[in-house]
Amino acid sequence: MTRYEYPGAPARRDDGRGAPVFALMRAWAAGIIALLFTEYLQATLVYDYLASDDRLETFAGRLMLIHLPNAVCIALATWAAGRVHSDPYRDHQLQHLLAVFAVPVAAQAVNMALQWDGLVAEGVLMSNAVLVVGCVTGYAVERLQED
Repeated sequence: MTRYEYPGAPARRDDGRGAPVFALMRAWAAGIIALLFTEYLQATLVYDYLASDDRLETFAGRLMLIHLPNAVCIALATWAAGRVHSDPYRDHQLQHLLAVFAVPVAAQAVNMALQWDGLVAEGVLMSNAVLVVGCVTGYAVERLQED
């Protein structure tokens, strides 16, 4: 018998009415922090030191310097959100998927909206492919750690 099973026991922190929402908010906060931190590192390290006009002219250069680092950033944000999502709510599949995928999808939507005028077909297709690859990779790693 745990200390919370007797009548009149204090309610656990996760037993409140708003607990599922706060669990989602914690997961989203972790995903946002991870995404901002990794994107900052990408912008300062990769773009400032490695990217040049010559390297970004080819598809392989854009893939190595833009798209693959973005996939890593998205995977880390997805993984962080999944790891922070609290234990009683992570068993509910829909809530867990919302906690894990909301930040990368929202970031992609904001990115597309801000760059709407300069979008080209390759950029749209590759950034959406990067989003899917990053989300699937982060979710798979998080689920493997769960088991």
